[in-house]
Amino acid sequence: MAGDGTTAVHPEVLNTPVMGLGQAGLGAMEGVLNVNKESGWTSHDVVAKLRGLLRGPKVGHAGTLDPAATGVLPVLVGRGTRIAEYLLEWDKEYRAVLRLGETTDTQDATGTVLTVRPTDGLTEAVIRSTIARFQGRVKQLPPMYSAVKVGGVPLYRAARAGRRVERDLREVSVHAIEVLSIAGRDISLRVCCAKGTYVRTLCADIGEALGVGGHLLALERRRVGPLAIERALTIEDIRARLLLGKLSEDLIPLDQALAWLPALEVDEATAVRVLHGVPVPLRAIRATGGGLEGLAGRPVRLKDRTGRLLALGRVPAEGADASASPWTAGQLRQGASDGRAKEADQAVAILKVLVEV
Repeated sequence: MAGDGTTAVHPEVLNTPVMGLGQAGLGAMEGVLNVNKESGWTSHDVVAKLRGLLRGPKVGHAGTLDPAATGVLPVLVGRGTRIAEYLLEWDKEYRAVLRLGETTDTQDATGTVLTVRPTDGLTEAVIRSTIARFQGRVKQLPPMYSAVKVGGVPLYRAARAGRRVERDLREVSVHAIEVLSIAGRDISLRVCCAKGTYVRTLCADIGEALGVGGHLLALERRRVGPLAIERALTIEDIRARLLLGKLSEDLIPLDQALAWLPALEVDEATAVRVLHGVPVPLRAIRATGGGLEGLAGRPVRLKDRTGRLLALGRVPAEGADASASPWTAGQLRQGASDGRAKEADQAVAILKVLVEV
């Protein structure tokens, strides 16, 4: 089922606040929380439970997990909710169990069995060689039970109404797929992939390629970007950390979560303008990791001279790349008056302000 599927939220968890904690302290929390989602809960359920516990800051998530799946769910707290779209770029690692010989209408174990075929004729060598072909760029047809929208309507709504919708194939990236074990018709897999990859569709496609069909029997997300299952907290863990007043230690700061984005530095006067959403001229910027070469059109972090993260911005598509501009970063900072002033005045657009004014 899709991450938007319906699963009852336990009211005793939602309606039991953590007593003895100042609301101001909770409201000041911000960052990314590494949550270990339990089976049977939607990603939205997890967010609702944490809202009930925290009783103050905004809470959201980045990267839906199906209700039957377990594992890492990045939960965003406070101003962390402003960076969700950037964390969706993180790659993911899964442990999956593929059951061969059975297809279902949802491509996983929650659905109705559609076909059953014998698997006796499959050898381990054939299974391994077929699975290996699914590493790299592969095309997938989004499953009907998914949140993918066609004509503005999520596919799972049409599926629940008994309707099938025409869908286009999508190309996704499977960075690695490894057979961990083979136990009869159940194949344990390690899958590393980019955003947009449906592991249950991957399992269904492998089963089809083997000529016997298949579906996803079980799924655990082991990693999302830098967030690993070994350090993920259950809802009960989070409640206990709250009672001890230590949950803030588990929140990953926004700057750390966005460390994969290049950082640009501005002076004090420019920092004030950044906090009001005013675009920053390239001449007012210093690249902390080197020049501005290669940053054209890319999102960047904007920081003040103390290292504080101010906002996310986007470098203009032209003028910042060395191939388009002969200027050095120092010349851009100082400005120029040799007929290329227009290029120097190009500005970094402000995408998200991450500090309250």
